Amino acid sequence: MSPQALVDKLLDRFGDVLQSSKLAHGQVVIEVPHQHLLEVMTALRDESDFQFQQLLDLCGVDYAAYGKDEWATDETTATGFSRGVEPAATGRAASVVRRIGETADRNKRFATVYQLLSLANNQRLRVRAFAPDDDLPVIPSVVTIWASANWYEREAFDLFGIVFEGHPDLRRILTDYGFVGHPFRKDFPLVGNVEVRYDPDKGRVVYEPVSIEPRVLVPRVIRKDHRYLKPEA
Repeated sequence: MSPQALVDKLLDRFGDVLQSSKLAHGQVVIEVPHQHLLEVMTALRDESDFQFQQLLDLCGVDYAAYGKDEWATDETTATGFSRGVEPAATGRAASVVRRIGETADRNKRFATVYQLLSLANNQRLRVRAFAPDDDLPVIPSVVTIWASANWYEREAFDLFGIVFEGHPDLRRILTDYGFVGHPFRKDFPLVGNVEVRYDPDKGRVVYEPVSIEPRVLVPRVIRKDHRYLKPEA
């Protein structure tokens, strides 16, 4: 089945339920409303036209300030980058922190992206679903459809703070139990909120306010590089 044929089948089957359906870099990408996610995912797994029986990956995405970058530059690597020129905030450029609340659509910040594989049809599919609320992003869990989503959803919860409704054991999986915040969010301080060290007097690890100075790093640029030198005539 060609990618375009898959797009046609998806449109015929789900019609107006899909918010978008397109080809990106040779792969089919669809966007599904969160309230129809379980319905669509179940059909994608069970129906013979699709048979996406494997969930390869699931990740969270924070689209705050999407398309804008504190490191943007018009210069090329041949002349060197002039980057990190924004005033330093709490480990991020002040402009990036300010843009968190300036996204065009306040209901389009947090999303989950699913990578599906159909061995029967030799086809891949990428599915995206946005959480309806930025302050408390909640998306239905797909653990009952693909058991492999269990740890993936815990990871997205840990790093992005996305709550997966119906997950059997939603708790942190990478950070410590006392960790503050969600480190992959765009407004999370690059230096963090707390630091840990072993206290020999107390005989345990203790948490303390972070002591690293917030700053935006400027990468070292080597302007004289043999890769950019023109050969002599």
